[in-house]
Parts: sequence; structure tokens; C-alpha cells
Amino acid sequence: AFLNSFVKKLTASNVKNKHATFHGIWSAYHDLVAKHLYPWDQEYLRRMPPRRQDGSIYLSVVSFRDEFCVETLKDSFNKAKNPDNLFIGLVQQNCEDEKCRRGSNVGPDPDCYTLFCSSSMGKKFCNNGQIRLLRMKEAESLGPYMARYFASKLWMGEQWYMQIDSHMSFLQNWDALSIQMLEKAPSEKPVISHLPPPNTSNLQEKIAVAAPRLCGAAFATSDIEGQIVRLEGSYKYDRAKLDTPRFAPFVAAGYLIAHSDMLRDVPFDPFLPYLFLGEEILLSARLWTSGYDIFSPTISLVGHRYERNQQPKFWEAIHMAFTNGVHNPLQMLVLNRIKQQLGYPESARDMIKPKTLLTAVEQYSMGHSRSLDEYLKIVGLNVSLKEVTYTAWCETGQPPPGFEK
Repeated sequence: AFLNSFVKKLTASNVKNKHATFHGIWSAYHDLVAKHLYPWDQEYLRRMPPRRQDGSIYLSVVSFRDEFCVETLKDSFNKAKNPDNLFIGLVQQNCEDEKCRRGSNVGPDPDCYTLFCSSSMGKKFCNNGQIRLLRMKEAESLGPYMARYFASKLWMGEQWYMQIDSHMSFLQNWDALSIQMLEKAPSEKPVISHLPPPNTSNLQEKIAVAAPRLCGAAFATSDIEGQIVRLEGSYKYDRAKLDTPRFAPFVAAGYLIAHSDMLRDVPFDPFLPYLFLGEEILLSARLWTSGYDIFSPTISLVGHRYERNQQPKFWEAIHMAFTNGVHNPLQMLVLNRIKQQLGYPESARDMIKPKTLLTAVEQYSMGHSRSLDEYLKIVGLNVSLKEVTYTAWCETGQPPPGFEK
């Protein structure tokens, strides 16, 4: 109920600031969150439900005008070994108008939730309360990171937390295999993630071969990306399938699974709207410094639909809500909050303007179990010089330095 109320306030603010500059858009969003969402979030974090010990999985699904969303929900339940232990938090961002801008399809976007819940296989799970929904209109979209923020607040104590995109396919028994991998990982706080193979892959055939591992990163070179770290270099480095997950340096936002205490230890930051970049390197660093160890899956459990060139993009919705061309400078502004946390010298605390970009940043920043400097050294990133050093441990399947035991 609170999130629905906040979205209504967001809509009113967007209308009021329709012709604002990117600085004005940030200022209006910041003030709205500081007044309403941030206090609620801090209270929520103090009163989070206890984590259950029943094998349940919470699946965070964020959808932006996605026609493949309903198939993703169906496949997740159809392929689950224990579908009664699967709970989904769906943040659905749709165009609901009679004329939506998608080629020849001029009607409203497919309603993922309604289509799934009215289907013969979905009705049971919806009636059991296994699908939790937050509806948002296209023009209310704040980008994928904030959609994941909202989805994380629909968690209700499930033992395991998994986040995916809304255009995925699943391997048979993916849920039991996920838990098995987490339990085999040599860590008390494991996170398993990688860039999944394309959805066109036959996941059942791939069960006999090693999964690709995400080892590479690069500093972005485009003018609109602010030299943020981008993840790349996902390959099948292992000749044979492994029984134990191997360490990896990074998590991919479109597929990860972890102990659900992650939501308490590394909570999503409500002051990161309008972003399409930066969430993965930030989350990787925050997890690692909070004592979580990142691993690659031993086999590929999900497939991802990568070819979506003709599908609507959320930054088009930002232009619709405000003015054309405002998204890029707005994203560059907000990226400074991420870059400050990662130690970019150009985004140091005394360099950042406006100072509202640093509101409550300590509440949603690095952990205290391990240092950021140690993490950046282990993964080979120099944010001052914007240089990447090849470290070899991920590619060769070895533990990172200091983790040999």
C-alpha cells in the first residue's frame, strides 16, 4: 500500500516538473524520496520479516513493457521442482493507453500479471498469494535499478533471494539445483551469478558442460557513460563441468541468487533513479565488502533473451515523462553517487554537486567486513587511472589471492 501511494506522489511530481531541467528533475525526485520513501525504507529495514528456513525462493522479476514476461512466469513455475515454494515479486511497468508506441501494435501492453493469473496453470499460484505485484505506468519508470529496489520490498521472508529479467527461460528443476549450488559453494555467504546463455540455447543439453563465467570488465568510453565500469568477457573457461562453484569477481544484475539476508545486509538504494549503468559494479563491490563471496554457477540454469532491439526502452519513457534528450545528462548526474562510492577521484565528496547526491549514502554503501581497496585490487580495477589489470584467477578457475583455503 505504501509503495502504491509513493508511486502516485511520484506521478504528481513528474507532472509538476514536466519541463524541468535534469537538475530540476533530480532535485524533485530527491526531495520526494527524502520526505517519504527514505524514512519508510529505514523503518522497513529495522522491521524486516525474519528469514524462513523452509527452502523457499523469492524471485524478483522487473518488467518494462515486456511481451515475454508472462512466458517467464509460466516457465519459472513449470520448470520448478518445488513450485509451491516459489514466490514472485513482479514490478510491472506498462503502457496502458489505447495507443502505445510499439510499431503496428497500437493497443495496451500485455498485462503480464493478469494473463498469468487467468491462465489455467497460473490461477492456483496467484490464489495462493505466490505472486506479489506492484503496477507502474510507463511514464512512472525510474529504470531497472529502482524497479529492483521496489521488487526487493515485496520479499516476505523467503529463505533464498533470486533476481532475473522478465525475458528468461529455465532449466528443469532450476530451483533445487540453485539451492544445491549455493550449499556447495565454499562460503558462508555465497552469491551465484553470471551472464546467462541466450534463451535459444537448449539448457537441458548444456547440463553436461560447464557454464560460462563472468570474469572481465572495462571502463566505458562513451561520452554518456561517465567511464563507469561495464562488465564483459563471459566465456566457458572450464573444459569440464565442475561440482563446486568457482569464485568470480562480479555479479550480473539480470541473474543472481543468494542467501536472502543479502536484502538486509546490502539493501537497495532509493536514491539511484534513472540509471541503466553502474548497478552491477556497485552491487559487486557492496556485496564483497559486506562479506559475500561471488561465484559462477556450475551449470546454466536460466537463458536470457538478448535480441530485443525493437522493444521499448525505459529512457524513452523518461523523455515522455519530461522532455526529449533529458535522460543522458540526468543519468550522468546520478552516476556520480555510484562513482563516489567506488572511489572515482572526479566524484570525490568535495567535488560532487549538488550535495544532495550524497544524501544518506552511508546507509547504502560499502560494507565493513572487507575493504573496497582490497576488492578493487583483487578484481584488477584502478578507478583513478581507469585501467584494468588482468588477474588470471577467474579465468583459470582459481580462488582469488588470500582465498586459497
